[in-house]
Amino acid sequence: MELIYHGHSCIQMVDGDKSLVIDPFLRGNPLAVTKPEEIKTDAILLTHAHMDHILDADLIAKSNDAPVVAIAELAAYMSWKGVKTIDMNIGGTVDLGFAKAKMVQAFHSSGIVLSDEKTIIYGGMPAGYIVNMAGLTVLHAGDTALFSDMKMIGERHAIDIAFIPIGDHYTMGIEDALQAAEWFNATLVIPMHYNTFPVIQQEAEHYVQLLESKGIKGLVLKPGETATV
Repeated sequence: MELIYHGHSCIQMVDGDKSLVIDPFLRGNPLAVTKPEEIKTDAILLTHAHMDHILDADLIAKSNDAPVVAIAELAAYMSWKGVKTIDMNIGGTVDLGFAKAKMVQAFHSSGIVLSDEKTIIYGGMPAGYIVNMAGLTVLHAGDTALFSDMKMIGERHAIDIAFIPIGDHYTMGIEDALQAAEWFNATLVIPMHYNTFPVIQQEAEHYVQLLESKGIKGLVLKPGETATV
């Protein structure tokens, strides 16, 4: 399987001619090297309703005739944009045929801010995903703070690869993300959600060095880079 990091929290998982994308945010990301029109995928998974995670979801869904998977409230919002949706909730699993995705908890906020109308649309609870695809178990932690049930998630699931936010300010910073990596107990940890904006600047290589000092394998991917696992 190929893992493509498109920057911020946008991950693409590819197994042969099947693919899924999580949290597409390309047009608004100054570091992204891929355009939404270039994404070919069979499904889009959304962790929560913030614009830096859903901006390109409807465009990619329509151009690929692919469903958007999201928590119920966010799925309803996306359906109003004229795309196919699969609504679910935390603790549930959806079978996409080529992959299964279980929604797990994250500690964050979730809403769509409509500045012109001075309105905020409730986007449901934030979440992460455990994706089983091509014989591998991949965790996308979503935007989250550190919380103790990460240890339970790591104990109950044999996680091969974990994508963990390190940016601080809006999510965990490096220190808490280091503890999260220990609790998730993944074979490989890849940092995400950093450097997109000035307020979340982080040294990802330093994070990987700290991981390796604890016996955890880490990998830094630049936007557009692919890891074959």
